[in-house]
Amino acid sequence: MSSISEKKTDLYKDQPIDVEVGQIDTSSTHDDTNILAIKEGYRLKKHLRARHVSMIAIGGALGTGLLIGSGAALSTSGPAPLFIGYSFIGFVVYIVMCCLGEMAAYIPQPDGFAGYANRYCDPALGFAVGYSYLFKYLIATPNQITAGAMVLQYWVSRDKVNPGVWITIFIIAILLINIFGVKIFGEFEFWLSCVKVLIVLGLIILLFIIILGGGPTHDRLGFRYWSDPGAFKPYTGIASIPKGKFVSFVNVLVTAVFAYGGTELVGVTVAEAENPRRNVPKAIRLTFYRILVFYICSVLLLGMCVPYNDPLLISATKAKTSANASPFVVAIKNAHIKGLDHLINVCVLVFIFSASNSDLYIGSRTLYGLACNGIAPKCFAKTNRFGIPYYSLALCVSFCGLAYMSVSASSQEVFSYLVNVSTLFGLLTWATIIITYLYFSRAFKAQGISKDTLVYQAPFQSWAPHLALAICILVSFIKNFTVFINGFNYKTFITGYIALPVYVFCYLGYKIIKKSKIHRPEDVDLYTLKDLIDAEEEEGKIADALRKEEMKYGKKDKMWYYDKFIGWLF
Repeated sequence: MSSISEKKTDLYKDQPIDVEVGQIDTSSTHDDTNILAIKEGYRLKKHLRARHVSMIAIGGALGTGLLIGSGAALSTSGPAPLFIGYSFIGFVVYIVMCCLGEMAAYIPQPDGFAGYANRYCDPALGFAVGYSYLFKYLIATPNQITAGAMVLQYWVSRDKVNPGVWITIFIIAILLINIFGVKIFGEFEFWLSCVKVLIVLGLIILLFIIILGGGPTHDRLGFRYWSDPGAFKPYTGIASIPKGKFVSFVNVLVTAVFAYGGTELVGVTVAEAENPRRNVPKAIRLTFYRILVFYICSVLLLGMCVPYNDPLLISATKAKTSANASPFVVAIKNAHIKGLDHLINVCVLVFIFSASNSDLYIGSRTLYGLACNGIAPKCFAKTNRFGIPYYSLALCVSFCGLAYMSVSASSQEVFSYLVNVSTLFGLLTWATIIITYLYFSRAFKAQGISKDTLVYQAPFQSWAPHLALAICILVSFIKNFTVFINGFNYKTFITGYIALPVYVFCYLGYKIIKKSKIHRPEDVDLYTLKDLIDAEEEEGKIADALRKEEMKYGKKDKMWYYDKFIGWLF
């Protein structure tokens, strides 16, 4: 058993894989020598285990969008649109993750979403989504760091300690975690994500107890607030009540997109995951249950505990990023439970630190992928002995300096407009993943390859991807529609939609300059690097068989207890 575990495969190592029971031939019938990611000095390390991939999949999505952003949606729209909207977008996210999981389990690409789009659809699409995703995380990382500094101001005012001090500490901390290899990053994210899961579960249980009258007031709430003041709140500025309720529902869709943003980042981490044929499907299958529990249950219970016209909720939506801004704190205060606001603030801080850590990682790996794909300078693909693309990491860290804009109070408004850009970039990434998957499926059909041979198939293939794509496109266009209702705000309009022309410009610009064409289904490459993944899958099966055989006659190991009892949750 130990000899097997010591001979882990490097996904992009261009050598035969030696296992104890014999040799697995990995000689490719295709020319892999021109693939930069498999060359020495440009390879990533495969140190993310099943538990890392699984927790990163859910931890990437559990952020301030749920803990804080849900309050704004409840205040402007009501509990019913909140519940329906989060369920609606949750379905879209699940389909996106399933489509991504099928492609990633077949042949994980070292260059992320750009690699899938370039390989199965159109190099111009890969260029567009690659840079769009990079722009998102170049903006998102300093935004998270800024949010962290604001959270700390809940305890220490900016008059006593300049926010620049907290920003510097944040940058140094996440840099240290990212600089020593993906194994260190994976462990930090696993434990941080475990804490986030426990926080959300604790809040769900607490809200459930409050609803049943278990709080100090002993007031059994039930669905009281769905009747008074009502389940739907007509959107302010709409004269027609039915139309106002519909606009409220549409408005929640936009908020929900922000809350779910980051779920797809497992598609980037898979290039550094052990045995993706086993670990990726496992993470994707659990996504459905986690969306159902962590998001759908949370917003349903929240809408039962807090009415949309609650004065505390209205003031919370205007607060800074701290415990004061969380609707969960409003529910706790209304139940007369004291002393939890500081605990919630600690929870928000954990969420933000985890998000800033993973955002820096994703930004560096996205830039690395662009360099491997030949659409960014080659130096950004160079890795050190830990498998870290250090030039890519350095560039992404330098953009963290944007967080210092918050040191000046007058600059915070400008920075908030920049943050408005990142949500649409994420939505465009979801749409691109689905488009790529549709071309991926067409290639299988055109080349006469049955999908029954795949270790994982996306469900509802005949209709779900098309519906999810239509929703992504629709929400992209209506993202900032509210600027036309209560007085036109050109700054919000521009920052809300600037991602669309940038995406189109990248696509058309590449197509015109490089004269790229959409791949014909019968010409799509479905084989390069596949032999390496097949070999790793075979090695994993042998190792699992030996492990099961040893446990059959011996003592159960830690992984058995983990898979048996807590693997479904953590």
